[in-house]
Amino acid sequence: MTYVIDVQHLQKHFHQEAALRDVSFSIKKGEIFGFLGPSGSGKTTTIKILTAQLTKTKGQAIVFGKDAKEMQKSSNRARFGILTDNSGLYLRLSVEENLQLYSKLYNLPISSVKESLEFVNLYDERKKKVSQLSKGMIQRVTLARSIMHKPELLFLDEPTSALDPVNTQHIYNGLRKLNEMGTTIFLTTHDMSEAETLCDRIAFLHKGKIRAIGSPQQLKKQFGNDTITVELVDGSVHCIENCKDEAKKVYDWMRSGLISRIYTNEPTFGDIFLQVTGSDLI
Repeated sequence: MTYVIDVQHLQKHFHQEAALRDVSFSIKKGEIFGFLGPSGSGKTTTIKILTAQLTKTKGQAIVFGKDAKEMQKSSNRARFGILTDNSGLYLRLSVEENLQLYSKLYNLPISSVKESLEFVNLYDERKKKVSQLSKGMIQRVTLARSIMHKPELLFLDEPTSALDPVNTQHIYNGLRKLNEMGTTIFLTTHDMSEAETLCDRIAFLHKGKIRAIGSPQQLKKQFGNDTITVELVDGSVHCIENCKDEAKKVYDWMRSGLISRIYTNEPTFGDIFLQVTGSDLI
């Protein structure tokens, strides 16, 4: 199996403080993998190690089959894109001018500027100076820059945290298309809905450790209680176990036309996070 990222027993200490305690996971080529956790859990630290912005304290961090520190080399940096909270944009230049500089750095065709701005729904704003943009627009420019060279691997650190619902959905659609074209995506977020919407697999990170990992379906099955809720027309609500005896009761209600609404009791990611960590995902 081909792994784009392979992390084993990763640790990172800042002086006496442990940011990552013992983190292990692997990401397959073409996968959208999510790190779900609150601020301070170690999500950004993990990305910085994988992109050679920080060095690990212990353990293994492999990207493209090479030690993550090799990602400093220009030949490797051209293979991935990254979006973090540090935009690195030139405030006095326009959106378009910023991306044109980046296109020259990577020897990209000028058409890549238009394509990337359309991806983030900002082409009509291309003449505006970055200093005039809102935080959400700056985030979209940074995302446009990160995907201009059509990277094999894309690191996204809270990519929609400052965006409105319309532009968030626009970005989601674009990321799915990018993924369908072969880009592997590593996504950090504290947004439960975002993780469930985009990710093939999710890891719950808390205080520098992964507490659970799996697909959204696997995690909900693992931490669910296998019950359904039935609301009857008389207003009564019944929590029913998924078993043969209870199934007959539901069948009888249905035959008598007594059911108003029926739904499964799947746990939310917030519920799961609370189960595995004992604290809320905030």
